Amino acid sequence: MSSDFVSLVESADPSIYQLHTHGDGPTGSLPLTPEMLREAPSGDIFGMTQDVGMGWTPSELNGQEFLILSTQGGIRAPDGSPIALGYHTGHWEVGLLMKAAAEELRSLRTVPFAGYVTDPCDGRTQGTVGMMDSLPYRNDAAMVLRRLIRSLPTRKGVLGVATCDKGLPAMMMALASMRELPCVLVPGGVTLPPTEGEDAGKVQTIGARFAHGELTLEQAAELGCRACGSPGGGCQFLGTAATSQVVAEALGLTLPHSALAPSGQPIWLDMARRSARALVELHKKNIATGKILTDAAFRNAITVHAAFGGSTNLLLHIPAIAYCAGRRRPAVEDWQAVNANVPRLVDCLPNGPVGHPTVRVFLAGGVPEVMLHLRQLGLLDESVLTATGEPLGRVLDWWQKSERRKRVRDVLAQHDKVDPDAVIMSPAKARERGLTSTVTFPRGNLAPEGAVIKSTAIDPSVVDADGVYRKLGPARVFLTEKAAIGAIKSTGADRVKPGDIVVLICRGPMGAGMEEIYQITSALKHLSFGKHIALLTDARFSGVSTGACIGHIGPEALAGGSIGKVRDGDRIQIVIDRNKLVGSIDLVDANGSVEAGARILADRPMRPDLAPDPNLPDDTRLWAALQRIGGGTWGGCVYDTDAIVGALSQQSPMR
Repeated sequence: MSSDFVSLVESADPSIYQLHTHGDGPTGSLPLTPEMLREAPSGDIFGMTQDVGMGWTPSELNGQEFLILSTQGGIRAPDGSPIALGYHTGHWEVGLLMKAAAEELRSLRTVPFAGYVTDPCDGRTQGTVGMMDSLPYRNDAAMVLRRLIRSLPTRKGVLGVATCDKGLPAMMMALASMRELPCVLVPGGVTLPPTEGEDAGKVQTIGARFAHGELTLEQAAELGCRACGSPGGGCQFLGTAATSQVVAEALGLTLPHSALAPSGQPIWLDMARRSARALVELHKKNIATGKILTDAAFRNAITVHAAFGGSTNLLLHIPAIAYCAGRRRPAVEDWQAVNANVPRLVDCLPNGPVGHPTVRVFLAGGVPEVMLHLRQLGLLDESVLTATGEPLGRVLDWWQKSERRKRVRDVLAQHDKVDPDAVIMSPAKARERGLTSTVTFPRGNLAPEGAVIKSTAIDPSVVDADGVYRKLGPARVFLTEKAAIGAIKSTGADRVKPGDIVVLICRGPMGAGMEEIYQITSALKHLSFGKHIALLTDARFSGVSTGACIGHIGPEALAGGSIGKVRDGDRIQIVIDRNKLVGSIDLVDANGSVEAGARILADRPMRPDLAPDPNLPDDTRLWAALQRIGGGTWGGCVYDTDAIVGALSQQSPMR
C-alpha cells in the first residue's frame, strides 16, 4: 500500500478522535410570547432557535431583521492576503462592506443576516468557453438572490452589495423584484490605476500587441503584472461594471455619491455604514423599492447613462431591471430619443478625449455632479424618490452646497493636478472638447432589427470632417472568435488587413450565449493599424470596447438574420453619423448600390456552415430559448414568465 494513499485516507493527528456526541446548547431562553406560539409559523420560531444556535444573544432576537446579500468571492486572511483567490478584484473586498454594514445594523439594535452569490469575471473568461455562461449567469444569479430573499420570511429589508459586470445587474434585478420591500444597493467600488503602467482594459491586449511586435516579452510581462493598482473594486474604466454602478445610483437605489468609490478606503466603508442606516429609515418610512423604481427613475437612468457615455451592455441590463420592477421596458426608440437630446459630459476611459480612470470621476463629483448639469438642462425628473427617502431634487440641492462635494474635488485637484471640471464638464465645455453623444443604432439590409455602436468612441482620426464615419470594404467572415482573433494576430497571408470589415457571426444568444468579444475589439483599438478595420457581429461587446465595432446585430445569424448570408469578399458599406446618431450597415453591389445588395441577400441562401458552437453548454442553450421567447436581446434577455408559460401552453395544451 503506497504512502500517498495512506496519507489521503488516514490522519497522523490524534486530536481528531477527541469527539463529542452532545452539547449544552446556548444559555438563556427565547423571547417568545403566547401570541407567537399560537399564531406564528413554526418556521419563525425555529429560526430563532437556529439564531441562538449560531451564537446570537437570545435577548436581542426581538430586533427587526435585515438581510445583506453580496457577490463576495475568495477567502481573505485577516490581513487581506489571499487564502483562496476570488474570480476578480470586484468581489474580493466586498465582504468588508458587508461587515461594516452588519456592524451598523447591529448598533441600531436590528438583527443582520448575510448571504452570498458570487459572480464570474468577464475579463477572465475572454476567448474561452466560460464566456458562454456570462450573460446567462445574470438571470440565474438574480433568480437565486430572489429565492434567498424570500427564504428569510422575517426580513424587513435588503441591502445588496455588488460590483461587476453580471453580479451587479443580477443584484439590481433581484432588488427590483422586491417591490414591497425597502432595498438599498451598496456599489462595491473601483480599483485604482497603477502609478506606472496600463489600465486593466488596455492590458488585455498584450497578446495581440506582442504578436505584431509592438511589445517585447518583458514589457508584456511587466504591464500584465501591475495593471491593478489596488486589490479590490471593478476595473478602472467605464465598462459594464462601472456603468452599472452609475445606473444604480441614477435609479435611486443607492445613497448619493456612492458609485465608483475607491475600494478598501475609508470613504468606501463609510458608504456601507450610512447605507445600512438608510435601509432602516426606509423601513420606518414605509418606502418600498416599488416607490423608487418608477418609469421616471428609468428615464433618469438612461439619461445619466448617455451623459456618462456608458457601456452598451446596459441596453441589455436596464430593460431587464425594468421588467423585474414591473415597469415598461425601454425600447430602442427610447434610447435613441434620449441619446439625441443628452450630451456626453464625462471624460473617462475608454472614451476620452483624455480618458481619466473611474476614481477621478468619483472625485470630480460622480453621479450627482453629472446630474447637476442635467438638471440645468431640464433633463431630469427631480420628483423621484431615492434611497435617502427624499426626492432627487432635495438630494441635488444638498450636493451643490455640500462639504463632501468641495472636499473630494479638492483631493482630485491637489493629488492628481486635474481640474474636476475637465473630467465632468459643462455642456458648453463638452461641445468645445468635441464630445459626442453616446450610442447610435444603425439599421440596414444586414441589420433589419437594428444594431448598436458606441459611436462616441470611434477614433476621431477616421471620422470625416462632417462628423460621419464612412467605410466601404471587403468582408472577412468568421464563425468563431478563435478564428477571428487568430487572423487579427496573424502576420501571414490569412491576416486581417487595414480596410477589411470583420464579420463575426454565430456568436449571438443561440450560437454562443451572446459572447462578449473584448479580446477582438481591444486588439483593434490598441494595434497601430486597428482603427482602419471595422467589426460587425451578432455578439456583444465589453463596456470598455471602442472603435468602429457594431454589435447586437439582429436578427442573429442562427435566427435567420441576413448577416448569416455574408461571404468573404462581399462589399459592405458602413455609415455612422456621430452628430445625428443615425447609421446604416448594408451589403452593396460592385457599384455601391444598397438596393442591389438587398436583392443579392434576398436571393442568396443562408451559409451552409452556420451552427451553434459545439461547446455551447446545455444550460446556455436553455437560456437562449427562454430569453428569445421573453423578448430577445432588445427586451433585455429576460425570462418573461407570462410569455414563456403562454408559449408552452400553446405547444402542450393541458387536457
